[in-house]
Amino acid sequence: MKPIPFLIALLCVFCLCVSAVPMPAPNIVLLLADDLGWTDLGCYGADLLETPHLDRLAQESVRFTEAYAMPLCSPSRAALLTGRNAARLRVTHIMEAALSGGPKNRRLLNADTLPYLPHTETTLAKYLHEAGYLTALVGKWHLGDADYYPETHGFDVNIGGTRWGAPHTHFWPYSGTGRFYAGEFRYVPHLELGHPGEYLTDRLTDEALRIIDHANGQPFFLYFAHHAPHLPIEAKPADVEYFTSKLRSGMNHQNPTYAAMVKTLDESVGRVLAHLKKRGLDKNTIVIFTSDNGGEIHPDKGQKVPITSNVPLRSGKGTLYEGGIRVPLLVRWPGVTPKGRACSEPVALWDLFHTLLAGNSSAQARSAADSDGLDLTPLLKNPAGKLDRDALFFHFPNYNLSPPVGAIRARDWKLLEYFEDNRVELYNLRDDISEQHDLAAGMPEIAADLRKRLQAWRASVGAAMPKPNPAFNLDAARPR
Repeated sequence: MKPIPFLIALLCVFCLCVSAVPMPAPNIVLLLADDLGWTDLGCYGADLLETPHLDRLAQESVRFTEAYAMPLCSPSRAALLTGRNAARLRVTHIMEAALSGGPKNRRLLNADTLPYLPHTETTLAKYLHEAGYLTALVGKWHLGDADYYPETHGFDVNIGGTRWGAPHTHFWPYSGTGRFYAGEFRYVPHLELGHPGEYLTDRLTDEALRIIDHANGQPFFLYFAHHAPHLPIEAKPADVEYFTSKLRSGMNHQNPTYAAMVKTLDESVGRVLAHLKKRGLDKNTIVIFTSDNGGEIHPDKGQKVPITSNVPLRSGKGTLYEGGIRVPLLVRWPGVTPKGRACSEPVALWDLFHTLLAGNSSAQARSAADSDGLDLTPLLKNPAGKLDRDALFFHFPNYNLSPPVGAIRARDWKLLEYFEDNRVELYNLRDDISEQHDLAAGMPEIAADLRKRLQAWRASVGAAMPKPNPAFNLDAARPR
């Protein structure tokens, strides 16, 4: 045999052998910020805030510009972990409000909502655990008390996850009573052996790196659910001083303490990415960064300036306006995602479940029957593509920073339906991202069609609705 043909034949045999070797299952690092607004990253237009590590991640990722969550913590987290809309889950409010029942002096009573994620739901962690992954939650849980903690939903490790939606303080020992949460004593478990001055975001990052090291070759799912930058708005004094000196009039963001919190969050992401690279895991690890709802725009207790700004989006956390539900979303998937591409297709957090489990036959069988998300892999490969879906639905049948409300986003159109007075608002987001021009009166046919679709969707998922309040006194409620 001549040398060159022989070498070609040998190379072909080698390639066939290599292609037959299955690729190891990719690790998954899901980084979830708490109350981080859509414009709180430099790559999404932040001014005062600085996020160099997240901006660098965006350059290596697909950056979604129209990603959506629910308007509050617990509903978003439940939907993210199950791939099912919060309305279908009957988890439409935070645990604390679900237990209290909501206000008793308004026209409606909050819809019935579960204060926990039911065990009848099979979470992303449960599927991955069954597939051989080490599954770990580090940080916030907020989906039920001890009977419903992460360990009961497929997580091998739970560091810090409790029933509470926020810590008493972001500084060690992360415990105390009063101040923000009435007389309730709060703490963050498994972080007891700290030291004065230790900051929660940093300590949780230490624990997350330990999880990565502990996996030691086993595929792992790290659900790193930060408490930052949720209130209480507290940060390291030197960072607060830096952003105070940087603050200028005319900036959308005006809160240096919040900016300092986001700085430490960004540094945490940088530490995780650097550790993956150091361990040689970066080429086989999916990294996702997002937030559980829009930014909180009202001042924290004792402060005069808003916590953050969602401009150009309207309003913020606790509403179904864009500022309450549009969130940053970055996805870096080695071998799948191109670098530095933006995707403007509307997507939702509950799509991530189906994306990460696209090859899991059990999850696909379940999702075919009663699920709400889609596999985003086609968009990750081609960010200019479109999904086979023309509408996203939101259900928030509770009082918070708005009256009970539902919404449908159908391509450029968005309709909000308020349950107190049956009022609707209609916006064209392509022309009016700030939702300043209500077109419902001028375009009644479009409004009626979207409302009909929204109502039909609610019926199809069995959405719980608020009820008339028999104790409501209309005369007492009228302004004098």
